[in-house]
Formats: sequence, structure tokens, C-alpha cells
Amino acid sequence: MTWRSPLALVRDALHGQRARERDLRTLVSNLPFEGLDKGKQPNRFFSSNAIKTTKYTLLLFIPMNLYEQFHRLANIYFVGLAILNFIPVVNAFQPEVALIPICVILALTALKDAWEDFRRYQSDRKLNNTPCFIYSRREKQFVDRRWKDVRVGDFVRVVCNEIVPADLLLVHTSDRNGACHIETSNLDGETNLKQRIVVSGLCKTSPEFDPESFNSTVVCEKPNNNLNHFKCYVEKPDKEKVGAGIESLLLRGCTVRNTEDAVGFVVYAGHETKSMLNINGSRYKRSKLERKLNIDVFFCVILLFTMCLVGAVGHFLWLQALPSVPPYLLPDSTGHLNSPSLSSFYMFFTMIILLQVLIPIALYVSIELVKIGQIFFITNDVDLYDEETDSRVQCRALNITEDLGQIEYIFSDKTGTLTENKMVFRRCSVMGAEYPHKENAIRLAVLDEPESDDDVIFNKESRPKTQAKWYVGDNETNPKDTKRCGSRRWSKGAENAQSNVAFSSPLETEVIPDEKLLERISGAESSTRGSGGKIDPYLDFFLALAICNTVVVSMETVQRRRVSVSPGSCQKNNPLESLSNMMKKAGSLCNILTSCQREPRRNRTFSEESVKESVKMETTANTDGFHTCSLNALSRPDGPAAASHDVCFEAESPDEAALVYAAKAYGFTLVARTPDSVIVRVPSGEDLVFEVLDTLTFDSNRKRMSVLVRHPVTKECVLYTKGADYAIMELLGTPYAEHPSGNQKNVAADTQNHLDCYAKDGLRTLCITKKVVSDQVYKSWLLDRKRALAAIDSREELIMATAVQLETDLTLLGATGIEDRLQESVPDTIVALREAGIQVWVLTGDKPETAVNIGYACRLLEEEDLVINMSCRNKLSCTSILDCTLEEVRSYSEDPRNVDTTPNISLVIDGNTLDMAVSPDLQDRFVDLAKRCRSVLCCRVNPLQKSRVVKLMREKLKVMALAVGDGANDVNMIQAADVGIGISGQEGMQAVMASDFAISHFKHLKKLLLVHGHWCHTRLAKMIIYFFYKNVAYVNLLFWYQFFCGFTGTAMIDYWLMIFFNLFFTSVPPIMFGVMDKDVSADMLLGIPELYRTGQGAGEYNFLTFWLSVLDAFYQSLVCFFIPYLAYQGSDVDIFTFGTPLNTSALFTILLHLSIEIKSWTVVHWIIMLGSVTLYFVVTLAYSAICVTCNPPSNPYWILQSQMADPMFYLICTLSTVVALLPRYTFHVLRNSVAPSPLIQARQLDRLEPSTREQCMKEWRSFRGGGKVKRSQLSPPPSPMPETPADFYPESLTTGSIMGDDFSLNVITDSYQRRVYT
Repeated sequence: MTWRSPLALVRDALHGQRARERDLRTLVSNLPFEGLDKGKQPNRFFSSNAIKTTKYTLLLFIPMNLYEQFHRLANIYFVGLAILNFIPVVNAFQPEVALIPICVILALTALKDAWEDFRRYQSDRKLNNTPCFIYSRREKQFVDRRWKDVRVGDFVRVVCNEIVPADLLLVHTSDRNGACHIETSNLDGETNLKQRIVVSGLCKTSPEFDPESFNSTVVCEKPNNNLNHFKCYVEKPDKEKVGAGIESLLLRGCTVRNTEDAVGFVVYAGHETKSMLNINGSRYKRSKLERKLNIDVFFCVILLFTMCLVGAVGHFLWLQALPSVPPYLLPDSTGHLNSPSLSSFYMFFTMIILLQVLIPIALYVSIELVKIGQIFFITNDVDLYDEETDSRVQCRALNITEDLGQIEYIFSDKTGTLTENKMVFRRCSVMGAEYPHKENAIRLAVLDEPESDDDVIFNKESRPKTQAKWYVGDNETNPKDTKRCGSRRWSKGAENAQSNVAFSSPLETEVIPDEKLLERISGAESSTRGSGGKIDPYLDFFLALAICNTVVVSMETVQRRRVSVSPGSCQKNNPLESLSNMMKKAGSLCNILTSCQREPRRNRTFSEESVKESVKMETTANTDGFHTCSLNALSRPDGPAAASHDVCFEAESPDEAALVYAAKAYGFTLVARTPDSVIVRVPSGEDLVFEVLDTLTFDSNRKRMSVLVRHPVTKECVLYTKGADYAIMELLGTPYAEHPSGNQKNVAADTQNHLDCYAKDGLRTLCITKKVVSDQVYKSWLLDRKRALAAIDSREELIMATAVQLETDLTLLGATGIEDRLQESVPDTIVALREAGIQVWVLTGDKPETAVNIGYACRLLEEEDLVINMSCRNKLSCTSILDCTLEEVRSYSEDPRNVDTTPNISLVIDGNTLDMAVSPDLQDRFVDLAKRCRSVLCCRVNPLQKSRVVKLMREKLKVMALAVGDGANDVNMIQAADVGIGISGQEGMQAVMASDFAISHFKHLKKLLLVHGHWCHTRLAKMIIYFFYKNVAYVNLLFWYQFFCGFTGTAMIDYWLMIFFNLFFTSVPPIMFGVMDKDVSADMLLGIPELYRTGQGAGEYNFLTFWLSVLDAFYQSLVCFFIPYLAYQGSDVDIFTFGTPLNTSALFTILLHLSIEIKSWTVVHWIIMLGSVTLYFVVTLAYSAICVTCNPPSNPYWILQSQMADPMFYLICTLSTVVALLPRYTFHVLRNSVAPSPLIQARQLDRLEPSTREQCMKEWRSFRGGGKVKRSQLSPPPSPMPETPADFYPESLTTGSIMGDDFSLNVITDSYQRRVYT
């Protein structure tokens, strides 16, 4: 290796730093420079691919770890006291002894840190030595190397099912279309495939790729942690620039799927890769309890200094009162005796050393151990385990478990959080005509049936063309193809386990076509064939559903197949029993349909006319010996052959999957997708190949996506667009435009009415449009598009501008309504959380009608609620509405007639109004109104608005907030809350990775908060209070003794026993108490959610409980000191003989004090409590027997043995313990008998028989539920602005009113008005 001067090394380091900090990086291939020195490598300044996540090295572990531990002020405090004890004039006892406690604490923490770092080292070594293929110019081929050998500028080859070692710019794939499929589950948890494409025009597609022919320059942005954006262009030797984005980047950690091999150019390596930049380590948050703890530690410091000051002043007065110098006051080495003032000054520091235990050194370590134990019990709770996904609760933030018991506000997402995020195609509107899909509604109703031992099988079966309808009949298809257990559990569980594809459960994939729409498509296809190439709008509608998406089509090969569940696991039943069960099932289905006619409900998702259809129920036995009920589809014989059963649709969102499966149900099957083409099989069986000219991807600003294709029939450039209705309607030739055509105007108006009905029915809506683009317009637009793609600065803005430029003057084809059903037990969970005193907010991007419907279905909104619907166009109207509404609500609260009632007010507000309401001049009024509402529903909000609302409520109301969501759009909200909950749903793991706790279903939030949250908070709060009590009580024994020894800092207890007392004898019981105590059983906490309120606000650990425990400690220390003092007064016992009964009685008092606080005794409690006492006597007896000259001149030799032979010892210990604990015991008895708290009453109910307990719990909830306010009790406020109504929904809102009529109290006229949707 060539020697280089230090100056050259410094110069290279500065050049490297400047190169890494530039906004743009220029990269070239390493191949021409292979074998040269590192100084001649062009990309030498950039990071290598070796990673190092360890914090320490072997040589620097001790100094670095100590430096890190000394960031805790408590450690500095105790080390300072230990050093102070080495000064002869102030030392209280042997200096070496003073070092033991802090050394033990530092050593235990260092061992824990060393073990964690060693595990990180092992993981790094394994990852760095993972094999990979790097191209070598010497060997003219890809050679086997390790990940740590990869450098920026290398060419890396990745084969199928292999993990990408670095961020690679894709330059070649084995696919002839230049596509590469990857799975990003290691990054964001999404298991669906994503398509990446080769940089266009960079390399010629061929079976073999020669990296040595690559002579272009790659210019890219500097590394960042944004996984969804990448700016880059490739400059060819002829200076032509080719733009590249995230669609051409293979990220480190992704897995290549369904592609034989791919070659990429390394642009980022090691710690500069996007995946590594997203690793932020474990989250650290300070809990509310910890913040209070620090304040109380400060109070303890003040108390300590006060006691030391008393000791110093007392010592001064004692010296002043002495008539002469006593012989035990020894002068220093010079023979000089300190003055009383100087001696008292030194005594101040001596007293600090003596009474230092007042600051609990072991408390912080004990809290960490308790939280680890609490997390263990939370993660191993069977009720919080999800068998379907084989997942349990994840605790990602280890230090805020107690905050779960103090939540006052919950901010929740809707889609995927309250709902299943399993999108089911329900209805559609095409060219102004609505198709309700009644038969599909019946299928969903059957899936909603309770589970039973029988199975319902759904399939489609070919029938003669004359029978053009759907019916329930015999299942005669191949059992191998149609055997699918129909119970809800199987469809959710085993089917998902068997499939490798997201959004592919039978609930989502099986769509029963509408009979009329099927006939209309058949007619449209016939007319299209005879029209000379003109495409019918009905065919365009379904072509748009099949084309306008990013769905990846793959074959069901073994490449990505995982563990599967055999469908043959369906249980075989006795034929008679099966027949009986089937009849029950059929009867229950009829009951559902009949009851739907009698009592329409909000969450019923199919129309009433569907139940009027004649349904023929037949049963037949299959080969497995049990009866089935099958719902068969009748398709036309000239339809597509088998609909390509071996094709998998891998979608990035459930909405896309639902639309593609709906198109497939009508014969428009997406067969293949490449970067340049899309193949769709139409009902006639013909495959149409559409050339993809460009894809305008979805973004949160446009709220839509488009695909520009060349139609194979008309040869026209056609732009298919789908998006949110409010984002599409303003781009149409509809009433929103100046000169709409008459037909298009009617289509838009009718479609808008259908969209409103869909929203009232709780469906998610999308509009589908089409636009024919002329070749001249396309060529002009393409030039702007290429410039935008090749840009580095403002690339996203330029790309969006080109998309907006093309998405104008759209022709409306129709709209779709997709159902996202509520998760199991969501209404019960919300009701329980509300009874627990938690205010629930839902923040969603859905339109208000959809959100309100879901709000009623999940019981966020109740029938008797006064619902305020705020939708303002300007800030003046928003101000007026806020003022008028607040005045009305305040006047109700101030009315003396409403003292014992609470107004059931709910607020519904849209995103634009919310922006105005949270502005600096209005936010106080908005917060005042919101805190008076029982629930708030925010619609049409974006991720930034979600986080802004959470921060506003936290800061203004000083409340504990919890945010729960499941997608990337919820990350900001989750991170803004005190506690963030991520739901591991179908939208990946972004929310989970940003959260503090992760659950699989919203219903798990109920037990996580009401049970584990209550337990964690109560246990930890009482343990901390007990720790302070224990230390204050023990230290005061030494303090009281100072009044009888001239405040000389003398201790009547051996120093070693003093250390052992806190380190061993009394350390384990409070930890056990903090981990295992249960003040109330889980059943009671779930059955009576009101008990959760005890932890809200100040909670169990507050100013009063802290100082009461300190006062109790002072009293008990007085008793434990003066009873032995009075007993031995006038005797000639030595100092340790006097101190031993004090130490023993203090031990019994402190442990029995804890026994009074323990509410649930187990074998573990008895073992630890008795073990602590046994350990005390064993250690003290052994120490007294072997310690002859341990502490001269006074030694504890044979002290305890002598004491245990004296009856006075037992009398003193018993009497001291009883008198010390008598006040606390009496207080508990009186409180439990005279004025029991809700928790005490709940414990009393816990002892009753189960039947009696259930009845008492029901009576409790009905009695304490509080009176509900009738709608008529609140008068609507006057209308401030005519153009901005605030709607008040009445209490008697029925399903019919949601689906058809919207009853609202318009503040303009102060009367009910009916608006009819047609």
C-alpha cells in the first residue's frame, strides 16, 4: 500500500465531505478503474456498502458507556457523593463502601448495553457477509462477492428471490419488456408485487448485458430517506439526458420476484441507502409519569438539603453548647481544631453522604425492569393475539406503557382502522344508469351469517344462454376448483393463509354481475362490432376499470408460494346433522332478508328490492359427505375461456383490486401488464393489446390517476382517468363547465345523484372518465413530459403540472361504489372507550356523507345525538358559525335545569372548514366547541391536517392523546400523539413502524387500554410512591438518631447492612408488585369501562398521594425509632445493639406496608415476601458471625444472635410494626367501608358469583351511564351566513333517510327541510 502524507489524507477527507454534501452527485462506472489505487477511484468519496449499527468498540466500550450513562443526572449525583466521601473531613463512612451501590447500578446497565451491542454486531456481520454477484472486468463475468464489497459505481446482478444488496438503478432485466417485479415487505410490510422498469433507451434489450459497454454518466440527488421519490437522469455520451425516477430504482432490502435476474448500477450503498436512512433506532418518549417523577425527585433533593441544613445548624449549636472540648473531638494533623462554624459547614456535606439514600438510586433501574415485565404480559396476552395473521401486540416504545392508562382523547383513521380495508365491489353507475347488483348483496349477506358447522359454497357455473339470471341451486362444478369453505372464519383465515397475494380473499374477488348490466354489455359488444370501430361507452367503462391501475399480473407459480392451508380441512358431518344445519342456515338467511324489510338499518348495504326476488334453495350432497348451498352465476357460452384462473392480480391498494375483479366478473380480464403494454381479454374472448404511452400516477394533491394508451381498435390516443368525485367533476363537460352538451350534462347530474346515494349508504366512490387525445396534442405534451422527467429541481411539481395539463375536458363514463365493511366489534369498542371517559375523534379522507354513515354504523354517532355539520366557504362564515354554536352550547351548560345532564353533541367538519377553524385566530373557539362535543368526525382531511389537529388538542387542552391508524397517511398523526398505535392491516407496515404499539385489529384497543393500560399505570404509580416512602422512612431513622449524637453524622446501623437493606432486602418486592399486582380483574375492567377514569388526569400518582406517603414515612420512622429508644433508655446497650431492632422493625414495617397495598396475592408474592425476610436474617446472622473487625472501633460481631436470644427484641419489633402500620390500616378499613371508591366496589363485585356479578355489572352501567339529552332540549342556533349552512341531524334518522332522504335542520329557516335524492 502506497504511503500518503497526512496533508493528503486531510485534503481527501475535505473533498469527500464536500462531494457527499452536494445536492447532485455525478457517478460513473468503476469498471475502467478496476485494479487502481483507491485514490484514483472516481467514486471513492461515497460510502461503502458495509454497515455498522453497533454503538461501541471493544477498546472504547467502558469510557463511551460511562459517558452515555452519565447523561443521567442521578448517576452524576451518586458518583459525586461517592467521591465526596473520599474527603476525610466530610466522609460519613468507609469511602470504598460508598462506591458499591453506584458501581453495581453502572455495572448492570453496562452489561445490558454490552449484550445489546453484541447482538447488533452479530447481525451486522451476518448481513455484511451475505453473498452477491458483482461484475469484474478482469474475469469478464459476474463474480461471487459479499455485500460489504459492493461500491458505488459497481454493476450488481440479482437473481429471483434474492435480496437487493444496495440501491440499484435498473439497467437490464431478463424480461423482454424490461420489467422487474419486487416485493418490499422488508421495507414497508407490503407483500404485493411492485413493478420496476429499466431506464428507457439506456441499454438495448438482449439476453446478455455487457456492463463494459456502459459509458454514460449518472446524475442523482444526494441520499434521503424518502422511499417513494427518487430524482435522477442519465447523460449519454451524445449529451442526451434520460430521466429516471423511483420506478427504475431497486431499493436495498427488497426481494426480486417473478424475474429470473436483473442488473443494476449502484447509486447508493451502505448507510446512504434509503432503507438504512429510514432506520432511526428505537423510539424514546418520556411518559407523563416519568415527568412527574422528575419533579418529585427535585422535591426530595430540597427535602434532603433541608435535613442536612438542620443537621449542620444542630451540630453548630451542639458545639457551641459544649463547656470544653471533649476528648473524642480529635484535632487535625497540625493539631488545630476546627471552629464550630467550619465544622458545621463540613457536617452539611457529611449529612448529604449519610442521607443520600433519600434519593432512590435503584428507582430508575426498577422502573425499567417493571416495564419489561409489563411488556412481557402485554405481548403474551392471548386475547390480543390474531390467529388469522399469526400476529400479536408489538411494543415498540418500551418506556410509555403506563401512558396507556391515562388516555383522554383518541384520534382514529377510518379506512383500515375502523373498517377491514377489504374493498368489495357493490354498485356502479354507467352513463347515468344505476346498477344495484342485488344478487351480489345477497351473497354478502350470506357471508355475514354467524358461523356454523356447515359450509356455503359460492361459484359460477355455465348455463344455457336462455337462463340469463343468477340463482341459488346445485353445485355441479369440479370440487377441485370450487371447494371453498364458506364460513366467515374460513374465508378470512384459511383462504388468506393459502394465498400469497394481498387483497385476494373470496370476499374481495368474487363479484356477481348485475343481470341488466350483463345484458347491456352484450348488446354494446354487438353494436361495437357493427359500428366500424366506434367503442360503446359501456365497454370503455370496464376497459377503464381493467386498465387504469398499477395492478401487476403474475402467474401462480411456485416462485413466491409460501406455507399453504389445505382446503380439505373442512369438517365432515353426519348427513342428517348437515341437512339440519343447512336448513337452519337457509332459515336464518330468510330471517335476515325479512328483517331487512321490517327494520331498515344503517349498515345494511343492499337494497330492499333485492329481497323480493324469488330464491330457490336446494341442497345437494357432495363427494365429501356434507351438504352445501351454492350460489351459481350464469355466464354466456361465448365468454372468455375459464377467465384465466391461473392469473394473480397483485394490487397496491384494495380499491384497485376490487375494480379489476369487478371488470373480470363482466368478462374484461387483465391478462398481462408490461411497462409498454396492457393486454385485456374482452367478453368475446379476444385479447386486446393496448400500447401504454404514459401513466400519470396517483398523488394526494390531484386525487386521481390516469393511463394514456393507444387503442388497438380505433388507433386513437385515449386517456382513462379514475379518481375522487370532487376531483373529477370539476374537469368534466358538466354543469361545472360553461357550455356542456345536453347528454353529458344529464349523465353528470344523474351520476352525481348516484354518488350521493352511494355515500349515504357508506360506500367509497370513484368516478371513471375518458378523453381522446389527438396525435398533435400528444406529441406536444410528450416534449414537456420528457423535460419534467429529466429535471432534478422541482421535478415533482413539473411532473404534476404535465399531468394536470392533460387531465382536462374529460368525458364521464360512470362511477363505482365500493364497500369497506366495519371490523369486528368496532361499535362495542367505541362505546366502551366512550364510557371510559375517552373522547373519540375520527379523521378520514372520505366525503362527509360516507363518513357520517360509517359514524352511525360504528356508534361514533348515536341516534339521539345533535350532529353539527360544519361546511364553510369562507372564514367569515366559519367564525360566525363557531360563535353561534358555542353560545348555544354554553347557554345549555349554564342552565340550572341541566345540571345533571350532558348534551350529546357531535361535530362533523370537512377539511376546508377545518383549515379555517384551526387558524391562530379561531383555534381557541374551535377547541372550546370540540371539547364540549362527545365525538368529532373530520372529513376530507389530509395527513398534515390530521397531525395538526392532534397537536392542537394536546397543546391547548393538556390532555393525553392516542392516535391509531394503519397506513402511510397516518404516520404524521401517530408521531404527533403521546401514544401512537399502528394497525398491521392491508396497507403495509408504515404505520406500524412509526408507532409505539402495534395491534392487528381495532377491537384490541379495548383491552389494551382498559385492562393493560389501567394495570400498567396503577402498578407503576403505586410502586414509585412506595419507593419514595421506603427510602424516606429508612433515612429518617438515621436522621432522628442525629438529635442524640450531636449531629455528628454517626449511624447506629452497620454500613454494609444499610447498603444490603436497599440493594437486596427490600428491592425485589416492589418490582414484583409493579409487574404482577392486579387491583381489579380483567373481566371487571372490561365489563365496567368507567373504572378506567381513575387513571385519567392526575391519576394514581399525584401531588396529594406523594406527600401523604412522605408524611406517613415520617410517622412510621418516628415510631420505629422511639419505641426502641424508650425501651432501651437508661440501659448500657452499645450502638449496634440499639440499631439492630430498629433495622429489623423497619424491615417488617416496610414489607407489611407493601402487603397492605397488594390487591392480588399469588404464590409468587408469598415466595418473594417471605424470601426477603429470610434473606435478611440469613445475611445478617452470617455477617454478624464472621465480621469481627469489619467496622472498628464498633463491630457488629454476634449482635443479632444475642438479640434473638432476648425476648425484648421480639416485643420491640412487634410493637413498633403494629403501631407504625395502625393508622394506614385503619384508614384503609374506614375508606373501604364508609366511602368506597369505584375500584373498591369493583373488587367487592369480583368476589360474587358469576351470575350475580353480571347482573350487578349491568345495573352499575345503567345507573352510572348518565342521563341522555333529548334532541328537543337544544334549540338550533341562528344562521350566521346564508350561503354556509350548518346541518343539525335529528335523532330519529333511519336507514331510509340516509339512503333516500336527508333530514336536516337548516339554520337558515330554523325548520326541518327534506331534500330528496333522485
